[in-house]
Amino acid sequence: MDGSFRADKSLGQHWLRDEIVLQQIASHAQLSQSDTVLEIGPGLGTLTQVLSRQSGGVIAVEFDPKLATSLQKQHIKNTEIINADFLHFDLETLPQGYKVVENVPYYITSKIIERLLTSDNKPSLTVLLVQKEVAQRLAAVGGKHSILSISAQLFADVRLGDVVPAEMFFPPPKVDSQVVIFQPHEKPLFENFDEARFFRVVKAGFSEKRKKLMSSLAGGLGIEKEAAKSLLESAGIDPNQRAENISLQEWWELAQEVKDDN
Repeated sequence: MDGSFRADKSLGQHWLRDEIVLQQIASHAQLSQSDTVLEIGPGLGTLTQVLSRQSGGVIAVEFDPKLATSLQKQHIKNTEIINADFLHFDLETLPQGYKVVENVPYYITSKIIERLLTSDNKPSLTVLLVQKEVAQRLAAVGGKHSILSISAQLFADVRLGDVVPAEMFFPPPKVDSQVVIFQPHEKPLFENFDEARFFRVVKAGFSEKRKKLMSSLAGGLGIEKEAAKSLLESAGIDPNQRAENISLQEWWELAQEVKDDN
């Protein structure tokens, strides 16, 4: 490990240093020499080295210019280092079917996931190492959904991988991390899908998490409780349920009942 670099906490930099853990993370991507891998935030290049050996090529996008320069000097095999902000990186430049493997900066996790899952050129498989709590939310462990899990599972099958203890990082974060794997759906889950209306309803339903769905939906949509109750019953949903217990299918059914003037 290069001791000349200090992690920048404002960029969420926590570097993995255990070769076995790095191998485990990469293994979830089931890489071959025909695969191109996008790595976001390669840091010191420890995971990059593993990915370069297991794939046909790595495109590593690093926001920190000092780290990007250091990585370029390493001359890692089959690897292109790009100093850029991933949120402005053109995913259309990548070959179709590319894969993503990365140790995600905590502060930008949601934005990265949204960009990858909603891009016109989606990765064929995404393997992310994120905060354990976030991984559990994405997978809706215990059947408890959130806007984050609904957003992710709308576009991909989500499953959990290895837990990585905080002490495996340098510097160690305050919490453990966990691998989460996204496999995009081959076709949309719902026909005639109105994304804007769907998420308007979901956000309304989660607007007051501790209240029953009838109340939170009414408040979020700006309608009377009786009107919200009628919408829920028309969609076959118990008005006394809480938003976290509603499935994707039920949210879609509910969105069909909500009109633009609601």
